[in-house]
Amino acid sequence: TADVYSDGVSEENVGEFCREQPDVLISSKAGSVRTNRRRDASRSHLLTALDASLRRLRRTHIDVWHVHAWDPYTPIEETLSAAEHAIDSGKVRYLGISNYSGWQLTSAALGSKYPIISAQMEYSLLQRGIEREVIPAAEDLGVGIMAWSPLGRGVLTGKYRHGTPADSRAATSHFSAFITPYLNDRSRAIVDAVCTAAEGLGLTPIDVALAWTSARRQVSSAVIGARTAAQLRVVLNSVNAQLPPEIHEALDEVSAIERGYPDFGWNQ
Repeated sequence: TADVYSDGVSEENVGEFCREQPDVLISSKAGSVRTNRRRDASRSHLLTALDASLRRLRRTHIDVWHVHAWDPYTPIEETLSAAEHAIDSGKVRYLGISNYSGWQLTSAALGSKYPIISAQMEYSLLQRGIEREVIPAAEDLGVGIMAWSPLGRGVLTGKYRHGTPADSRAATSHFSAFITPYLNDRSRAIVDAVCTAAEGLGLTPIDVALAWTSARRQVSSAVIGARTAAQLRVVLNSVNAQLPPEIHEALDEVSAIERGYPDFGWNQ
């Protein structure tokens, strides 16, 4: 979750759900703000946000605390000093980052007193951009990828194949701009491939999409944004799905991103 999701209500719900489950590991984020600045990873903001998150979560500590996004207005040294203080004070167990580029992840990891163990990044068959630099950097640094939106903002479920359902996020003014970029011809071809694979394997499109992402190198977990209890149950039933190698290869091919210099060298 994160401190800004539903203006804090998301953390409150997690705190209520986990109140009698002390062994549940909790991850949250801070550093995103509802202003024109959009990002605030200053020491003052992060530590204030952390205390507010702990109150909403009803916890004495957060297991993995992510900086929500790179803040171009705050020196990385200041951001890291806040994270180090949070760990030293016992309010945070482990540090992560979110939505950083490869060089930003490396800069943070090399400057941090404590290891950065997690990079929470968007990753799915519809969004493979982190394969260019973030995943190689994470692999080199020993950082696990927490893949957010592994269902391609819901598009990989197949529910948008024949239009926009009235009860979907794409039909709302709040989320339509978030989902519309994935309703293009390229995405449709990928979704068709996922649905074809699912039909042939006796699986659901959700099974196929999650199995593909979960099997990618450096991916340690997938972050699911279920909107309803029914959606969550469907996702939980998909956690053990596996794909044959030939299906992985076919999906890799249909969703491949453009690669070139400098990924493969100047003379290739």
